[in-house]
Amino acid sequence: MSIGTPWGRPELYTDYKQDMALLNTRAKTAGVAAILVVAALLPLLVADDLLVILGGGLVLAIGALGLNLVTGYAGQVSLGHAFFVGVGAYTAAVMAGDPDGRYLGLGIDFMPLWLLGAGLVAALFGALVAPLATRLRGLYLAIVTLGLVFIGQYFFFEWNELSGGPQVGREAAKPALFGIEFTVDNGFKGGWTEEQKLFWLFLVILVIAAVAARNIARSRIGRAFAAIRDRDVAAGVMGVNLTHYKVIAFTLSSFYAGIAGALMYSASGHFTPESFSLLMSIQFIAIVLIGGVATVSGTIMGALLIAMLPRIAGELPAFVPFLSSSASEHPNVFEFEQVMYGVLIVAFLLFEPRGLFGIWHRIRTYWKSFPFSY
Repeated sequence: MSIGTPWGRPELYTDYKQDMALLNTRAKTAGVAAILVVAALLPLLVADDLLVILGGGLVLAIGALGLNLVTGYAGQVSLGHAFFVGVGAYTAAVMAGDPDGRYLGLGIDFMPLWLLGAGLVAALFGALVAPLATRLRGLYLAIVTLGLVFIGQYFFFEWNELSGGPQVGREAAKPALFGIEFTVDNGFKGGWTEEQKLFWLFLVILVIAAVAARNIARSRIGRAFAAIRDRDVAAGVMGVNLTHYKVIAFTLSSFYAGIAGALMYSASGHFTPESFSLLMSIQFIAIVLIGGVATVSGTIMGALLIAMLPRIAGELPAFVPFLSSSASEHPNVFEFEQVMYGVLIVAFLLFEPRGLFGIWHRIRTYWKSFPFSY
């Protein structure tokens, strides 16, 4: 029997079903509903240039959810996430590309098909890499997955029929569904802009991906991931099939990365092999660490913060004179952005290891426990 508490005391659950519920308090249900309503109305309230940044953050969140599944929940350190994002981007471009064009193309313009195809091909590569995780752990596994980035970049640079080459690149898959062209202004009755339609598209896909990730985390698979992360030897003794669940973790993570890669360049419409470098992998690692390891909501918060970082980096150097470029009066924005990555990662690891989610959890616990301090 479940006993409800009017103030929703934090972490006070009276049965297992309530503890494992997707939204286990009325406050969480109301809060999530309010956030979704605000997010859905956001394109009608903010400028299109900010929507581009926020939409990019939503796509980053999809890819980061995948990395959090394998690294945060399953404890398998991966620095090769950019490789799987690249596989997804090129798979979508090939599936949706012109079959009579200069580059590989199948002419499949049905968005759900090439989007799903991008995820499945990336998942296949993840499943092929996963057996390495059963033999390696920690730093050794991180170095091996890091090698995937360099191997992938070599093929992306050299296989011109696939990638278009390092100088030219190729067109990304164009999202269109039910007569709605998401990359064309006024392509629908409402007269909505390209940025508004893409934001809504990314939001819907992110909500689906987040709910799926949360359900995975609270399922038998998620509990096996947590056991492997906390102590894989003990998990094996308890009957957890380490090889089986590590393969699942890498496969799911790569699927999310492939979906993110297929969507990432749909707004700009063009990408090159240079896009899938080590810097992208570091970006995803930063999202997980800053947002909160093994959390879904924290991952989304971290992705939005990282997406906003270029704009923040463009504003802050004006107040920090020594960060300006010596050659001109304009601040060296790119270098300052890299500095901010490092500063944020170090700061959160030192002062708030649970990331933005930890800050939010502390605030929520304080107000729910008020007037008590414990």
